[in-house]
Parts: sequence; structure tokens; C-alpha cells
Amino acid sequence: MENYTLTANNLKKLAEHLLTRELPWNVISVSEDGLHYKIVTKADQVILDSKAAPTKSSFKEFLLPKSDPLFYYKQNQNEVELSDPKFTDKKTVIFGAKPCDAASLPVLEKVFNWDYRDVFFNNRVANTFVIGLGCGYSDEYCFCNSVGLSPDSEKGSDIFLTPQVDGSYHAKIVTQKGKDFIAAFKEYFESAGSADVPQKEKAAQTREFDYKNIKNWLDNNFANNFWDTAGELCMGCAQCAFVCPTCHCFDIVDENCGLNCGRRAKNWDSCQFSLFTKHTSGHNPRDNQNKRYRQRIMHKFKYYNDKFEEILCTGCGRCSRGCEAGIDIAGILEEIDHLPG
Repeated sequence: MENYTLTANNLKKLAEHLLTRELPWNVISVSEDGLHYKIVTKADQVILDSKAAPTKSSFKEFLLPKSDPLFYYKQNQNEVELSDPKFTDKKTVIFGAKPCDAASLPVLEKVFNWDYRDVFFNNRVANTFVIGLGCGYSDEYCFCNSVGLSPDSEKGSDIFLTPQVDGSYHAKIVTQKGKDFIAAFKEYFESAGSADVPQKEKAAQTREFDYKNIKNWLDNNFANNFWDTAGELCMGCAQCAFVCPTCHCFDIVDENCGLNCGRRAKNWDSCQFSLFTKHTSGHNPRDNQNKRYRQRIMHKFKYYNDKFEEILCTGCGRCSRGCEAGIDIAGILEEIDHLPG
């Protein structure tokens, strides 16, 4: 694929073009406080900072909303009238997605196109362009290298930007969507060779474990005594699932808006909630938090890989940074890595 240079000035012009064209795009960038991704309204709100810490939440909610209507219903005397939610073809571009965020898309696409193709999710993905950004940040919670990624991983990005020492960005086309994007806005991208201005120093990570060893242990130790205490600190608040770029559990509920109308919607849910697996009979196969935390680890690092050959984790460390109980998922995995097989 071709390589280009995107200057800081042309980045701003590109954002202005997207925001002010006849059919303006949704432009998403990291918020000014660095805590989350948001839809911006001005070009100077587009922030690209490779050395910034990951946001506290991912951009997942723009593709998998916290509450997503499936259809609306209305009771009309002797019949029920159903109506579909309106799909939008409005384009969206996400600027500056860290590799641990961008990589979540091809991971999630597997489950949403397995036995049933989720048209809601797929429609949003089809209309979203991800401009990834090389990462120059690392702390005690980062471990993308241990799950097959890296600070310069291009997975999930349509265009990947590498910061240069002169303040510009080396722009590499990763997908056909990225090629189409640059073709549509080629006036802002300058041709460049594969070896542009030297990139800034990449972040080094101190957390490390052998995923293959962990997977092998999980394959053979569902009933190991390790699980009797692994989740004893967990409060079941599910912040870990909600900030995670790859957690995707949802509940489907009917919500009334009055006496004769309402909607059916998908709402975010989590396997860490005590009601998640509770049967109508009252029986709960995961009746304590240790079992629920085992499910979290097994799903991410065994079950999903067994089914889709993907790890349901990108090593962003958000779950650990935000855990009020101080649970560090990388620490749990490192401990498993050293357990006898």
C-alpha cells in the first residue's frame, strides 16, 4: 500500500473539510481532558497525542451503543404496529485511535458475524474510518505486546499514522477503505516513500507473559483451586467490562414509553453481574464472584480464541486502571503463567 505524509496544518484542514462539507461527517477524537472519545464540532478539537495515556473508555460505544433500539412497537386497538429504527449512512472518522483501540474492531466483527449478522453493528462499521496513531505511552498496566499487538500495530486501522520528529505524520494505507479515504481527500496528503522522517521513540513495556502458556493452562484447569480466590476482591461493578474495547455482552429488554408503546433494545450487560446467569428458577450456575471472574478470564483468553482464533483482549489496561478493588488483570495472567500446568 502507498505511503503519504500528513502535516499538522493539513490535518486541521482535513478536519475542517469533513465538518463543513454539504453532508458533514461525524468526527471523533479524544476529548480535551483525555478521558474519553467524543464527537467534535471544531477542527482544533481533533487531538493527536501519541504519548498520552489511553482514554478511560474506548470508542466502542460509537459502534455498539450502550442502548441500541432493535424496533419500536405501538398497540393500535386489535393489533400491534412495529417499526424499525432508522439507519443512517452518515460517515464517521475516528482520529488518533491507539493500536489497542483500533485492534478491537476485527476482534468484535467475528462475534457479530458468526451465526447471525448484526446489521446494526455492521452498518456502523461500514461507515466508519479508523485513523490509527502509533503509541508512545506505556505504564504498569499496558501489555499489548503479550496479546499479539504492539505500540505500532496497524490491526483495525484503515490509515495508520506514525508521528515524525518534525511534527508531521507518516500515513500508511492499511485497508481498501483507507485507500478510498485518501483518494477522496488527496489534497491533504503528500506522497512519501516508505522510509520517511525517522519516527519518534516507541514506548517500552515492562509487563509480559506467555499467552500460549496461559491458554494451555486454561484449557486444563477449569476446576483448579486457583479460581477459589482469583476474584475474591471483585465487587461485581462491571466497570472493567464497560471500559473494555472488546467486551460486548448485552441484554435484550422491552421498554415501555407509555400505556401502548415502547421499544425493544440491546443494553450493555456484563458477566460480572450476579443476575447475568441467574435462571428463572432461581438457580445461578455462577453463584459467587470467583466463578464470575473465572468466566471473565476464560472468555477472553480461552473461549473466544477457541471459537474465533482471536484473543478477546488488546492489552490496553483500562480494566486495571479503573478497578476500585485494585484488581490487575495483567497480574492475574502473570500469576497463571507461572502456575504448574
